[in-house]
Amino acid sequence: MINLETPKKIRPLIDQAHQVAMNMLRPISRKYDEAEHEYPKELDMLAAMIDGISESGATGGAGAAGVRRSEKPEEKKGNKNGANLASVLSILEMCWGDVGLLLSMPRQGLGNSAIASVANDEQLERFAGTWAAMAITEPGTGSDSGNIQTTARKDGDEYVLNGEKIYVTSGERADSVVVWATLDKSLGRAAIKSFVVKKGNPGMRVERLEHKLGIRASDTAVIIFDDCRVPAEDLLGDADVDPKQGFAGAMATFDNTRPLVAAMALGCARASLDLTRDILTEAGVEVDYDRPALTQSAAAATFLQLEADWEAAYLLTLQSAWMADNRQPNTMQASMAKAKAGRMGSDVTLRCVELAGTFGYSEVELLEKWGRDSKILDIFEGTQQIQQLIVARRVLGLNSTQLK
Repeated sequence: MINLETPKKIRPLIDQAHQVAMNMLRPISRKYDEAEHEYPKELDMLAAMIDGISESGATGGAGAAGVRRSEKPEEKKGNKNGANLASVLSILEMCWGDVGLLLSMPRQGLGNSAIASVANDEQLERFAGTWAAMAITEPGTGSDSGNIQTTARKDGDEYVLNGEKIYVTSGERADSVVVWATLDKSLGRAAIKSFVVKKGNPGMRVERLEHKLGIRASDTAVIIFDDCRVPAEDLLGDADVDPKQGFAGAMATFDNTRPLVAAMALGCARASLDLTRDILTEAGVEVDYDRPALTQSAAAATFLQLEADWEAAYLLTLQSAWMADNRQPNTMQASMAKAKAGRMGSDVTLRCVELAGTFGYSEVELLEKWGRDSKILDIFEGTQQIQQLIVARRVLGLNSTQLK
């Protein structure tokens, strides 16, 4: 039976993440929102602290922003492994502090989840400790990851990569980049593989950094690959192209990362709700959880509706993480969590701006910033529409050619 209770062994991690968010991230949140592209040096000390916690085993095998596989899952209280649940809950707390700073954390890039999902045991050991960005999106390929045009041509003991990737989170700062490329365009999705390309590799260059609406503390890069040579052993997982398996190897990455992005939206929305409740209380608006919404003020009724929406997204996200921990296929649930939390995050943060009035729209508080930050969480890692399409395919039992 599913058990969404927070395991005792990761409760200290959750508390620590909240303290970090409150005492280290919140105080510098506005500073790095205004200083876009400036590296938050304060994160180096924080990363060292998290490394120490991870080595002590307090994270249950999960870093602050990545999911790690466990060879010997612990069976306890209906949850065989706490790594995914620990990651989701700690990310929620960190993003209560600041989403952009969480995405800037050294050694905790989205590419690390790709490595955890696809790499073999030797690669997991070799790439342990690396800070990996993830390069999927291309100028002509946004949500349709199966239409990737970046190519990887085998040449002796190396692959030669050519193409352009855009909107690469931590693309300039990370130690390496996990690049999605096709071995043979004629074979479609089955030929798409992931490669770990180290920073400074000849043939890979950062073309520019983007200026963005939100998550400004996080650098977002355009990267060009021009005859970029990568050792064959840096192709993640199996190099064989299996048309029967199709896109499954690559999609396993999304099964890991989409609950993480959902958790980011939950954290940002939770921050907005907490601050808005305080502002409403100071204004004399009482939110009573024991009385029907229709008997309360319009502001209180709206707030209760937003709280309920948040709770629904929260439970979906925990379900997708629990299923991953218990080795159950979670593709549909991961997409449901991402779709619900992404939409909820945008709605909740903007409604909180409205409820707070002048406090919400001004820079006196962080509400307007959270409204800007939350929008990307409904877009990257697959847009709202893509998630709904994936869920529809699973519910109806149709594949990507039958339902587009």
